[in-house]
Amino acid sequence: MTSPALPRKSLHITAAAVPLAGWTAHTVVLHRRLAAAHRDLLTGTLRREPFLTRAQRILERHPHDAVLILADADHFKTLNDTFGHAAGDTALAAIGTRLTEWAGKHGTVGRLGGDEFAALTRIRPRHQTLRLEHLAHLLAQPLTYDYEQLPLAVSAGSATSDTVGSDNLAVLMRAADAAMYEGKHQGVVVQARPHHARARSVNGRREGRPGTNARPTAAAA
Repeated sequence: MTSPALPRKSLHITAAAVPLAGWTAHTVVLHRRLAAAHRDLLTGTLRREPFLTRAQRILERHPHDAVLILADADHFKTLNDTFGHAAGDTALAAIGTRLTEWAGKHGTVGRLGGDEFAALTRIRPRHQTLRLEHLAHLLAQPLTYDYEQLPLAVSAGSATSDTVGSDNLAVLMRAADAAMYEGKHQGVVVQARPHHARARSVNGRREGRPGTNARPTAAAA
């Protein structure tokens, strides 16, 4: 004959599990909301601050393998004015997707604002040139929108501790930014050199660029 205490014990265990399950579900939802808050809704890439945090962590752990990319769309205003803002959004989403694909699971990608993006990933030095060539090819792929070919072009600059002579994230961002503008509209990823790191900047971006009056971040020099 079953002891009457057993059903009561089971009941107590079940009752205790209900709030535990509820808390677990709440925690999952909270984590998802926090993760969403760190990401740009349009492109799925990280927002500026979370990107800098993640990039800094990778750089500290792999200083000689880390490759930083700064990229933005060429003639983006013209694209918006000609094809409409929905087309512009499609272009931005495509840039984010292509950079994310290129950076892979060992990297991180962020949208710094507007049509400006950054990516940092780990690549062995002997493979870096080939991977940068691949990135240039990837960013140059045609983009179809509403049965039309969008004139999407992206300029990009890269920086590494070995080519720039520094493993400081702000210095690498400044150098990559200057290299990108040196090679504007050329369809190649320009590799930064030490002189690019000496370009005047605000908040890790070339002085005079839109948004350089923004509040400095922890990564700014």
